Amino acid sequence: MAFDPHWYRGIVGRPELLAPDDMARADAAAPRLGVPGETLMANAGRAVVRAILRRFRPCRTLVLAGPGNNGGDGYVVARLLQQQGWPVALAALAAPRDGSDAARAASLWRGPAVSFSADEAARAELAIDAVFGAGLARDVDASVADVLRGARRVVAVDVPSGLDGATGTVRGFAPRAELTVSFFRLKPGHVLLPGRELCGQIVLADIGMPAGVWDEVQANCFVNLPELWRLPTPDAQSHKYTRGHVTIVGGTTMTGAARLAADAARRAGAGLVTIAARGNGDIYRVGSPGVLISDAPLPELLEDKRREVWVCGPGLGIDAAREVLPLLLSAGRSVVADADVFSAFAHSPDAFRGSTVLTPHAGEFARAFGEHGTDRAAAVRAAAARTGAAVLLKGADTMIAAPDGRLAINVSAPPWLATAGSGDTLAGLIAGLLAQGMLPWEAAAAGAFLHGRAGAIAGQGLIAEDLLPAIPAALVETLSPTHLSPYGSRED
Repeated sequence: MAFDPHWYRGIVGRPELLAPDDMARADAAAPRLGVPGETLMANAGRAVVRAILRRFRPCRTLVLAGPGNNGGDGYVVARLLQQQGWPVALAALAAPRDGSDAARAASLWRGPAVSFSADEAARAELAIDAVFGAGLARDVDASVADVLRGARRVVAVDVPSGLDGATGTVRGFAPRAELTVSFFRLKPGHVLLPGRELCGQIVLADIGMPAGVWDEVQANCFVNLPELWRLPTPDAQSHKYTRGHVTIVGGTTMTGAARLAADAARRAGAGLVTIAARGNGDIYRVGSPGVLISDAPLPELLEDKRREVWVCGPGLGIDAAREVLPLLLSAGRSVVADADVFSAFAHSPDAFRGSTVLTPHAGEFARAFGEHGTDRAAAVRAAAARTGAAVLLKGADTMIAAPDGRLAINVSAPPWLATAGSGDTLAGLIAGLLAQGMLPWEAAAAGAFLHGRAGAIAGQGLIAEDLLPAIPAALVETLSPTHLSPYGSRED
């Protein structure tokens, strides 16, 4: 699916991501709060039909219905599409449980019923996947997978069947949907890969869930949107010292990494940025004239308490990182640890205790903390809890975890950000925000969002240097009160 730089605007005001267990608690609480499950099911079916009618012409449609509430939504969809004059048939995997909301929805279906088979799925021009919801706890078996695989075009109700709503992984098989309609709040699996790609266009619909369900659930996972944090803005009394001082420890060979980090910290708004050149000042002095260069020993630089925020790792080298990181941490500085530090302290996660923000990519994370397994979110949270740092796991679905368990999943980054130097720029961007007083998790989340927006603004074909002039545009856009006005995929 092509990258849509604005799809997240459809969930503005609703950044919470509810795991399937949390969503089940919300569903169970609704009837006690005055909204019966049957009403929610009817509203969900109507929301799916509205989304379908906006995107598809009438065609031969097959609704694939499971025995649970997801299937119940499917029965509503079938009945409402039939009322719109669509040629609809329904194929049930199994009958709903007697007395359930799904059984009541099934009892209202008067249209044709066909076998739940791959042949029937292949005959249809459009398949509505209402077999399993986000809480599937086992792999899809081969016979069901064959039916889903036979469908030519798929609209998924809640999630494509087989997609784990908690982790975004596939349980055996999941079809690739053109459209997925979910309800109340998205699940982590909608935005984590490969789930995000399997969902196609995502619509989040309001189905009348009572506000009181928030007494039953506590969200600690979010889509990374600006409503989670507040960017620092200078006032009339601001000057370069009030906006903070970032120091980047420079390496001896890959000097471009520290330069990129330094320029990004300046673009983020840091008042002063120094590269601690460690005897290699002449190499760095040919760079940006606004970056300060110092050849002084690190202990001497650390005597200046105004040098509060440091970046350690980009282009530094493994041996130097092994020497420098403990020095910075023992001095009690705020440290953004990146790149070579993860090789320097491979298999030694406790060496990162005292760091402020860690920014590994998947390989570096595995080097330092071990393989993350299928539940990457849990692994990142565990690393944050162990180290006391905000941990940002870089990737197409960058995750930012706080030691208290909060997790933000970034969706602003285009695929063309995967280029050398992009990560160095991100480390400097986060450091620049920290220097201006942002808290660690908020600075890391804001840095990831702005980094992605800068990449989208710079456009395809970018190199890391192109991100730097795009950062101010991303800042201005994000600070604009109209930037995140809901539109596009928000369909209430």
